[in-house]
Amino acid sequence: MKLSYILSEQTNPYKNLALEEYLLWNVEKDECILYLWQNRHTVVIGINQNPWKEAHVKELERDGGFLARRMSGGGAVFHDLGNLNFTFLVRDEKYDLACQLDVIIHAVAKFGVHAVRSGRNDILADGKKFSGNAFFNSRGHCYHHGTLLLDVDMSNLSRYLNVSHTKLQSKGVDSVRSRVINLRDLAPDITVESLQAALIEAFGEVYGAPPQLLSDERLNQEEVGKYAEKYASWEWRLGRKLLFTTEYQNRYAWGDLTLQFCVEGGIIKDAIAYSDGMETNFIRAMGDTLKGVVFSSSEMKNRLLRLAQFVPVDKTMLDDITALVEEHNF
Repeated sequence: MKLSYILSEQTNPYKNLALEEYLLWNVEKDECILYLWQNRHTVVIGINQNPWKEAHVKELERDGGFLARRMSGGGAVFHDLGNLNFTFLVRDEKYDLACQLDVIIHAVAKFGVHAVRSGRNDILADGKKFSGNAFFNSRGHCYHHGTLLLDVDMSNLSRYLNVSHTKLQSKGVDSVRSRVINLRDLAPDITVESLQAALIEAFGEVYGAPPQLLSDERLNQEEVGKYAEKYASWEWRLGRKLLFTTEYQNRYAWGDLTLQFCVEGGIIKDAIAYSDGMETNFIRAMGDTLKGVVFSSSEMKNRLLRLAQFVPVDKTMLDDITALVEEHNF
């Protein structure tokens, strides 16, 4: 397999996410790209999350920060220059999550840090999270990306992120700060530059080939610029805020879910679903699917079951969602 790597030279989240998407659609068939990048003072939310619920948007932007939305699922994260982001970009036939995670684990081991994978998307050291991971797959193109906390200002995690008590209780902790750790607390000499070098070295060791710097000639800056406009747009970042009349919410093993409905005359006139779940396509489709449906549990369940015939979804997740609808007697 051909191994390529690229390091972003700037810290604007919209430009970094734009380059990530460009690489996603342009990775070659027998290639894996490792992309390393940093965002300054940024909250990044998952594709299906509600920005006003997940982040203190006004305070963040008042302090000169950025609110960004990625294409993958998962929860909200805070980035500053004490954080290094990584992305593996590859076609689906070459996608290998175990190898990709091994690159991270091998890289931090070079600094004496013993890391292990935990749960659906975390990497832990000393029992605490230093890396959260998320995933995207469409039309045979995949990426796996995540954070690496080196020296993040932990006070800003609680300042700008609004993590629900239910979510924290499901993790068995009482605050965001109590469940995360900076790599520098475990390896005081680690730097962004030394970790970048270790990741590139581990990339070659795990895959058994020498990584090559991706040529600038492969980047179409005009296309990258168009993606950057999308990521910076109000429509992409904040979308629409539903004036809802009814809301259902619950937390499950696969993530949280909030359903909001605007109901008039017993008919769902508008609907939207928010979630940090990793299976993003079904969640995204739920709102449009439920529009125009009679506001009854049986009609809503039938419509969701019909949607599941066309949009793949995990059975447990589907059962949980339909059960949430059926819990309400109307």
